Amino acid sequence: MMTHIFPKRIFASDGVKADHLYEKQPLQIGLSERKTTVLETNDYLILDFGAEVCGGVRILTYHASNVSVRIRFGESLSECCSDLGGTTNATNDHSLRDFSVDLQHYSDMTFGQTGFRFVRLDASGHLELKCIVATNHMLKQPARYRYEGRDQTIRAIYNAAKRTIDLCASQGWVWDGIKRDRLVWIGDMAPEVIALTTLYGRLACIERSLDFVKDQTPLPGWMNGMPAYSMWWMIILSEYYERTGARDYVGRQMVYLSELIRQMDGCIRADGTLDYPSYFVDWPTHGQPDEQMGVRAINVIALTKAIGLLRAFEQDASLAEELLARLRKIEIVVQKSKQVLALKYFATGLSECEREMLVAGGAQGMSTFMSYYILTAVASFDKTQAVEMMKEYFGGMLDKGATAFWEDFDLEWCKNSSRIDEFPKENEQDLHGEFGAFCYQGFRHSLCHGWSAGVIGFMKEQNL
Repeated sequence: MMTHIFPKRIFASDGVKADHLYEKQPLQIGLSERKTTVLETNDYLILDFGAEVCGGVRILTYHASNVSVRIRFGESLSECCSDLGGTTNATNDHSLRDFSVDLQHYSDMTFGQTGFRFVRLDASGHLELKCIVATNHMLKQPARYRYEGRDQTIRAIYNAAKRTIDLCASQGWVWDGIKRDRLVWIGDMAPEVIALTTLYGRLACIERSLDFVKDQTPLPGWMNGMPAYSMWWMIILSEYYERTGARDYVGRQMVYLSELIRQMDGCIRADGTLDYPSYFVDWPTHGQPDEQMGVRAINVIALTKAIGLLRAFEQDASLAEELLARLRKIEIVVQKSKQVLALKYFATGLSECEREMLVAGGAQGMSTFMSYYILTAVASFDKTQAVEMMKEYFGGMLDKGATAFWEDFDLEWCKNSSRIDEFPKENEQDLHGEFGAFCYQGFRHSLCHGWSAGVIGFMKEQNL
């Protein structure tokens, strides 16, 4: 569903009167517009639409003649004022967010298809503008689960998580970050499917996305080029069946599932050691000592889920059972990663010592992708602690101005850093522009990433 959003806050050059842009005027240009905003060369406008948006900006121009306007979108206030490149890694990757266009008089044009909250316009000539609104695409379905409790922090977390997944599933597919690539990342979908099925049950966009990646990955390929992601597909398929009962859809996947298990047979040796071409859990654990143990845990979870599916559909599960027995010859040993400890909980369970490791430092060491799994693992022995970790972690983003949840987040980033809806003060770091790692450094960091919404499933399962 697409809606129009008028600005909630406006910054402008000295002398520019932009109050009319707040008014909800008809989105139709006329010959005698009396309420316009006038810009001259080097004037600028910065519009804050109040919350994360998936779409572009619609500009109704009253008077202009081939006037070039630079448009910059930003998920943070700083990002919309940045130049491409530089130390803050502002980019036009995947969805353009910094470009110039020519405006014409009596026009109504929409520009951009990205994720943003802020838009900056810089004029290079005389302009008279009637309206500037955001076009926002968001999934609209009756929610079968809502947080009904009185805790305001939990309510805010629910609302931001729901907004995150509603934006990321708004185009008929399940995307990851709405300002980034338009790919369907199947492993990333695991917490996204948890969020969507918790909110809405069975959805066509989930099935369409699962089928798309499967059809794009004829065996012996690995989904998205990563063996662990093919295992996540198995996990998602099982959980989708458990959560929706979509027997017709899941039944059509049994041939591919069985062939995928045969492919895994060549990567799990008789002694239980693994021989995959690559190993990946999530970015914070990438290249770390616990990474391969995390993939081992994902193998165990995937095969356990697959066995249940095969039996439910009266298929031969003997090879999956044999592979699971091989895996269990080697213990999953975790050095420190909370993500991998959580996966071990779902694979084999945790010792008392591992439980202590999981809660050490509270929400320190969590990641958005693995948040559902970490919180669920903690709640299995201390629900109160799990809820406090959830509030500390996701509340940390909210305290910094988040209206949707991010690709990654580290509580350490909060120390002496700015809110995303303010410019950094003197001696203050830019939370969006100066942090992040791997593929999400600086302004490339997605501040609306669907995999962070799995916390919704945790809320419902814990009866919050």
